[in-house]
Amino acid sequence: MKSSEATILVLPGLGGGTEEHWYARWQAGLRTAEWVGLDDWSEPAREAYAAAIADAVARAGRPVVLVGHGYGSLAAVHAAPQLAGGKVRGAFLAAVPDIEAAGPVHQVAASYRPLPRDPLPFPSLVLASRNDPHCAFGVAEDLAAAWGSRLVDLRGTGHVAPDSGPGPWPEGLMTFGKFLQQLSPA
Repeated sequence: MKSSEATILVLPGLGGGTEEHWYARWQAGLRTAEWVGLDDWSEPAREAYAAAIADAVARAGRPVVLVGHGYGSLAAVHAAPQLAGGKVRGAFLAAVPDIEAAGPVHQVAASYRPLPRDPLPFPSLVLASRNDPHCAFGVAEDLAAAWGSRLVDLRGTGHVAPDSGPGPWPEGLMTFGKFLQQLSPA
């Protein structure tokens, strides 16, 4: 599949991101990418976020590929049972946070518990760093196995956010391109 053959739904993390975030740059640069919006990015409630994803998938005129970061990735996992009809061809899930270990900085974590552990109904990648302050690599590895996702080891890229230093994250874009090539447009 080529990016032009899919609607790429960008699922931001906590706070909604900034123009400096890799997913905002990708959304601006990929012609078929669309931002899934919420009213309150400071506390992206699970039900509202999952519903927004399901609505965006239903409206899409092409096959869909989800691109999530942080809580956007978790929202995709929560929305997955509603997306089992085959329109979603894949999910690229970066920097999944550990909601069981999330402390007072991430009060929103409670609304995402319990986290589904069923296999996702579409191909997926979980991209995790060995020094992400929001999720131990072993936790990401366990979640990827539960969801039937392929785990991509990002080594030491932190939370893959502007303060981690990946900028536009060209390595991630190359991984995304290879992932797209493995997906069927029909």
